[in-house]
Amino acid sequence: MSLSALEQRLINGLDYLNFPRREWVPRREHCGQRVLDVAIIGAGQSGLATAFGLRLENIKNVVVLDKRQPETVGPWRTFARMKTLRTPKFGSGLDFGNPDLTPQAWYEARFGKEAWNALGKMPTDLWHEYLEWYRRALSIPVQYGVTVESILPDSDCLRLTCAGGEIIFARRVVLATGLDGSGRWYLPPIVNNLPKACYGHTEERIDFSALKGRRVGVLGGGASAFDNAATAIEAGARSVDLCIRAPQLPRINPNKWMEFSGFLGHYAELTDDRKWRFMHQIGSMLQPPPQETLWRCNRHEQFALHTGSPWLEAWQSDSCVGIKTPHREFEFDFLIFGTGLTHDLKCRPELSGIAEEVALWQDRFRPAEGLEAGHLMASPYLGPGFEFLEKRPGAAPHLGKIYNFTHGAMLSLGLNAASITGMKYGVRRLVRALSCSLFIEDADEHFDSLTSYTEPEIWTLDPEAVAQKKTSNAA
Repeated sequence: MSLSALEQRLINGLDYLNFPRREWVPRREHCGQRVLDVAIIGAGQSGLATAFGLRLENIKNVVVLDKRQPETVGPWRTFARMKTLRTPKFGSGLDFGNPDLTPQAWYEARFGKEAWNALGKMPTDLWHEYLEWYRRALSIPVQYGVTVESILPDSDCLRLTCAGGEIIFARRVVLATGLDGSGRWYLPPIVNNLPKACYGHTEERIDFSALKGRRVGVLGGGASAFDNAATAIEAGARSVDLCIRAPQLPRINPNKWMEFSGFLGHYAELTDDRKWRFMHQIGSMLQPPPQETLWRCNRHEQFALHTGSPWLEAWQSDSCVGIKTPHREFEFDFLIFGTGLTHDLKCRPELSGIAEEVALWQDRFRPAEGLEAGHLMASPYLGPGFEFLEKRPGAAPHLGKIYNFTHGAMLSLGLNAASITGMKYGVRRLVRALSCSLFIEDADEHFDSLTSYTEPEIWTLDPEAVAQKKTSNAA
């Protein structure tokens, strides 16, 4: 089947399933401008899937906003430096049960069934192409090059102020802003003594061609650290030394354990204490790089792995950047930090005006002795549909109209947002919550519509008139 044939079958199938058909959310205007039912910030996989899910519920007054252009949306052509996805090729979640929307259907239409059968994991550049096809095939409305700088309450809706001064009003806002959507990428304090030109984070743009012939130090034991180490070697680095704090390289991947329907679908219903215990345990197990990522590094003689080697001090001299570990000192020309992220809503410009009002786990929960974890305590404490909750009940009701579909939702609702593995369950939960909240808010208006409903089901008692109408309609 060709790609065009797949797209036509997809369109036909969506039409077959489109019932009820009418749009049902009442129109709203504010300051002479139509108010969006939902504004989605982020046009990556989470944002696109949310927009499509809302369409299936006949909520179509929706716009997706992204600060980037189509070719650089999401991580896949910017800082995702792995060759393939880390998840199984069968993973999806954007399809809402429609087989014609799955990565497999798209891939087979592009390359054939035999190619799919021979495929190990999906290459990242093809995943980006799949997402672009998904957007085009479904005609999802995306406005690129739009940076949302603040989200504040305005009457009974939310006011989004964008760079350049554009104002957008929306009844609900979804934050689909990725891994760092609830905070920022983390850099350890030792960088405070160093000029920015001599280091970078794995999630930043790095000119790897400039590392040819140079000595590179990498800090971090996760997959991204190894991906960046391999990229530096492949770009011609003279040497790459990767240091990790752990005494040995982790070998067990707790994320794979999470890949079953019970956990992905029902974690959100656990008590807070059980949620904490699960995520504390998962975090304590650490996550190794995939086997193929490790091989990508180990096959090069320029690569060296140093366990039990946290970076204690850093300094710059005329000829190098010095690093001290518990075992030795290194001299590098450039440093790459694969040190993950931290949750801090105040670091997000669009949330800076409301962050202090948002409930965090530290406001609602106290872990048992021995299970303390400061990084988890900083996670936003979310409602059952990914909505923000108030730190002080009644002080900021507008927060319930903002939905955090980012990595920061993991403690509250599980492996749902910013994760291909959990998307199947998370995006449906999010769409249900948005649809439900809009309906409940408009319930009185819907009741008024019911009481004024006058469309007759029986319009005549004359059988001949019915026959004449059928003939007229057939003609």
